[in-house]
Amino acid sequence: MTEPAPVKYEYKKPYFWIAVWFGCGLSPKAPGTVGSLGSIPLVVIVYLYGGLIASLIGLTLVAIIGYLASVRFEQATDTHDSKMIVVDEVVGQWIALLPVFYFFGTSALMITVAFGLFRFFDVLKPWPVSYFDKEVGGAAGVMLDDVAAGILAATLITGAYYAGLG
Repeated sequence: MTEPAPVKYEYKKPYFWIAVWFGCGLSPKAPGTVGSLGSIPLVVIVYLYGGLIASLIGLTLVAIIGYLASVRFEQATDTHDSKMIVVDEVVGQWIALLPVFYFFGTSALMITVAFGLFRFFDVLKPWPVSYFDKEVGGAAGVMLDDVAAGILAATLITGAYYAGLG
C-alpha cells in the first residue's frame, strides 16, 4: 500500500495567505478559533473608520476574495475544507459582528458575545449550518457553513436587542 503524496503548500502565493488568514490557519491548535479572533481587529477598524457601509463592502470583498482563495487552495492541495482554511471564519465572524455594531457600537462585551455565539454555531453545526457543511461541496461549502453560523449568531444578537437586553 502506498502512502499519499505529501501536500505541497504554495507559501509565496497570495491565495495561500488569504485562505489561512495571514497565518491564523497555521495554528496547530484550534485554527478556526484563531481565525475568528484574527478577524476581529480588521472588522472593528473597518467599522470605526468607515461605518456600517464600509463594513458591508469589506464583508462582501472578503467573502468574494476568500471564496476564490479557498477554490485555489483546494485545487493546489487536492483537499476539501482543510482546517488551515480560516477565511471562512473571518466571513462568518464579520456577519455575527454586524448587528453588534448597529445596535451596540463597539461594546467589548457584545463583541465577545458575538465571537462566542459564532464559534458555538460553527463548532456544533446545527441545521442549517450542518446542511452546508455536509451537502454543499467545494469552496462554496467551505464558506457557506460559516455564513450560516454567522447569520444564526447575528439573529440571536438582534433578538437580544429587541428583547430589551441592549
